[in-house]
Amino acid sequence: MRVNIPAIAMLLLGVLNVSLCHAEDKKTSPSKEQVHFFETEVRPVLAMHCYKCHGEEKQNGELRIDSLEALLKGGESGPAIVQGKPEESLLVEAINHESFEMPEQKLDDKTIGILTRWVRMGAVWPASNSKQFDWTAKPQMKFTEKDRSFWVFQPVKTPHVPAVADPRWSKNPIDQFIKHKLKQAGLEPAPQADRLVLIRRASFDLIGLPPTPVEVDQFLSDKDSDDVAFAKVVDRLLESKHYGERWGRHWLDLVRYAESDGFNQDAYRPTAWRYRDYVVDSFNADKPYNQFVMEQIAGDEIAPDDPQAQIATGYLRHYIYEYNQRDARTQWDDILNNVTDTTGEVFLGFGMGCARCHDHKFDPITQEDYFRLKAFFAPMMPRDEVVIATVEQKAEYNSKLKVWEEKTADLRAKIDTYLKYKLKTAAASQVKMFPPDIQVIMNKPEEQRTTHEMQLAYLVNRQVKDKIAAYLKGIAKQEKHKEYNDLVKELATFKELKPKPFPTAPGVSDNSSQAPVTSIQTGLHAKDILPGFLSILEPTPVSLTATSSKQSTGRRTALARWITNPDNRVSTRVITNRIWQYHFGEGLVSTSNDFGHLGELPSHPELLDWLTNEFVQQGWSFKKMHHLIMNSATYKLSATHQASEQCMQKDPSNRLHWRRDIRRLNAEQIRDSTLAVSGGLLPEIGGASVKGTVNRRSIYVISKRNVKDPVLGAFDFAGGITSTSKRNVTTTPTQSLLMINGSWLLAQAGTMAKRIENIEKNDVKQITLAYRLVYGRSPSEQEQQQVLSFLDRQIIDPKETSNHAALTDLCHVLLNSSEFLYVD
Repeated sequence: MRVNIPAIAMLLLGVLNVSLCHAEDKKTSPSKEQVHFFETEVRPVLAMHCYKCHGEEKQNGELRIDSLEALLKGGESGPAIVQGKPEESLLVEAINHESFEMPEQKLDDKTIGILTRWVRMGAVWPASNSKQFDWTAKPQMKFTEKDRSFWVFQPVKTPHVPAVADPRWSKNPIDQFIKHKLKQAGLEPAPQADRLVLIRRASFDLIGLPPTPVEVDQFLSDKDSDDVAFAKVVDRLLESKHYGERWGRHWLDLVRYAESDGFNQDAYRPTAWRYRDYVVDSFNADKPYNQFVMEQIAGDEIAPDDPQAQIATGYLRHYIYEYNQRDARTQWDDILNNVTDTTGEVFLGFGMGCARCHDHKFDPITQEDYFRLKAFFAPMMPRDEVVIATVEQKAEYNSKLKVWEEKTADLRAKIDTYLKYKLKTAAASQVKMFPPDIQVIMNKPEEQRTTHEMQLAYLVNRQVKDKIAAYLKGIAKQEKHKEYNDLVKELATFKELKPKPFPTAPGVSDNSSQAPVTSIQTGLHAKDILPGFLSILEPTPVSLTATSSKQSTGRRTALARWITNPDNRVSTRVITNRIWQYHFGEGLVSTSNDFGHLGELPSHPELLDWLTNEFVQQGWSFKKMHHLIMNSATYKLSATHQASEQCMQKDPSNRLHWRRDIRRLNAEQIRDSTLAVSGGLLPEIGGASVKGTVNRRSIYVISKRNVKDPVLGAFDFAGGITSTSKRNVTTTPTQSLLMINGSWLLAQAGTMAKRIENIEKNDVKQITLAYRLVYGRSPSEQEQQQVLSFLDRQIIDPKETSNHAALTDLCHVLLNSSEFLYVD
């Protein structure tokens, strides 16, 4: 029996409260999430900002903070922390400069928040159970045989497909691997789901929308066998233009796509959506994954004249940006760290951030490995306005622009003369807000700056441009600047001669063929690092080759080629696992961004390797993998099992796939499906993002980091700060209130009622259509009688001929039901 989602929300909330109360009474080992937070967020901060004065070699104020015991013991002023109580902790006071002031240069708000959160969480400091690295050894000597034998570092095998006793059940080799494991566990799979369940499952899976009544009828009436009929449904959905919208969204979660800067200002990025369209179009075209990766990491190097390849490098521009940060060196380092961390998680399935300040405590990843990966991105130069045009189009544009420039040369010279001193003064006032060493760089002629100085100057010039733009906006139409404004008006009379500018997008390119030095700073010593891959796999520095671009180092091309090498045992498994995850809710490796020791081991390692080989051999095609997986008996399993209690005892998490997991629709599916059944969903593909009040697919709704759309934000929409490999699925009172009392869903229920009234006039037929739109099925006789009685009770005035209000209430109830919000 299905339960309305508000009831589920309150029930789970009560259970959660009880569970938390009991948990407080128990002392448990740190969770993997707590360990990951400490190793990736907390320890790097302590190592970077604190150990120099309060570590092994030096203890100012008799305080040492490189262990939990030392923090609890404290120094001259007492204990440094009180676990769980940041408001009583001297460490938190000090980093906020409320009593002591440590470090001398106050940490930024984000870093202070990390340490405060850590203390509030109980200051978890996990003991490392891994071997102690020899910090002076060569990288390849740090790894033990046990490290090298860890499953993910082994070559992808070509496993033997196991034979099964019941070959009729198996549709393809996937089923043979699954059935073999089930047999070993003494389990039998659930029966196959019925056609109605399957078409709804497949439709949400591939395009994120419910099937229409016509599509359901076509499938249910298909005289072919169930397998053949369903294969046709899968093929149709894979050809839908909405496929790229659904699967492109998965990728956008991974690369932390958003359309704003983050931090307090969270400024909008008006052209970021071009990268989103590139992703959607790539999935619709079934672009091979290896090409997809090459374009995003090194599109400017491998295809400098291809506009789409330029847009693809927007992958490297999804970092957050603080508009008023004066510490340009730290900000640039944070940007490179962010790109490095994300690349490690998305393509390699490893949290590399742990190795930023020291060798990884759990995985065989050295600190040098982190900086070897970071060195690939060291020459990267952001380009805010990459022109989206072919070489021929640019040549034609320049020809027309030359005419405009000749006609307006005198006018523009007068404007430049008027503004020269004023803008120079405005720019200088902004540059003076930066540290002295940055000011020295900005006072250098541009041609004398090094590549790294150019990168720092880019960050400074972003603030200078904002200052100048604000100045020009301020003097517009001011009487004392009449001369300037008259010149601007006169220049505008030539606008017909000026060619329309090409669209632009954020991207990157190298600034020159010379790369900045990447080094590890240890005290007063620094060690230069060359680009390279995980040293447990490839211990020697990478060999670089020439690229199509004369101003590129070729570093990112080398990285992209390694990631897409068919023999890469890590990256190929990672993407194959992600495809499985998005079909079943869990990957064969359930921690899809962490294939290391803090992650989970694969439930079916042989199947993962078999699928990985198949993916590469089939041309890195997503659509071929969808077809293979979705036509398996495993994909078609029912969510109901005749011996579920016994199965739950042996495999409570369903890791062996003895049944289908029921899954709630995610944020976009809830919003888009509601718009689809109400009849208000607009069909346009691509283009600039819109507000949530516009009835387009949710992937086209403006995605800001700090302020989310109310509907999407309530249902665990990805935050865009870090790579999201798997979204949270929460059940909260806020969701229930939004669905029951929110004006948006009420309005959609009214729109749906009007749609039904325009098609059917009879009460019984209206009820049937409502059910078919929302559930894909007709109501049972009992449901029909209950709804008729409900509609009669809702009509207050017996003379009222229209039951619109009552029908709206019915639609509202159906849209709130679990049968609509969950997929079997």
